[in-house]
Amino acid sequence: MEDEVDRLVAAWRRERPDLDVEPLEVLSRVSRLARHLDRARRLAFAEHQLEPWEFDVLTALRRAGDPYQLSPGQLLTQTLVTSGTMTNRIDRLTKKGLVERLPDPSDRRGVLVRLTDEGQDRADQALAGLLDQERAILAELSRTQRGDLAGLLRQLTAPFDNIPG
Repeated sequence: MEDEVDRLVAAWRRERPDLDVEPLEVLSRVSRLARHLDRARRLAFAEHQLEPWEFDVLTALRRAGDPYQLSPGQLLTQTLVTSGTMTNRIDRLTKKGLVERLPDPSDRRGVLVRLTDEGQDRADQALAGLLDQERAILAELSRTQRGDLAGLLRQLTAPFDNIPG
């Protein structure tokens, strides 16, 4: 079975035989897959009236476990955005009734962000929709192949995920 990357690599090998284009065989496919995944994610989130960034914040809170709350700093760490961006996101989610701000009992100046019942429902429904989309993307692979692929991708991504700072 041939795909667009095979055609791209063949063209580069013809045009630039002096270059080793082998990395394209893997990373161009990863890049193309990322675009397909992004479309599938946006579709799954839109069905639940969520933007991708809203899903990220809501699910960070949902994964925290009962009572589904984190400090803004903890949310920053999990979503990799600036504090100004996070403040804006919390404001917008609060206006939508998906999160609420509460005083932090351990820090009089601090706040905690808590998922509302509506926020939890939307996060849960959007996650279920996302998993359906992702299962469809992976449908051509056996359970063993999915496990092998996950291990190989982990090997590639772990160094980036474990950079200090």
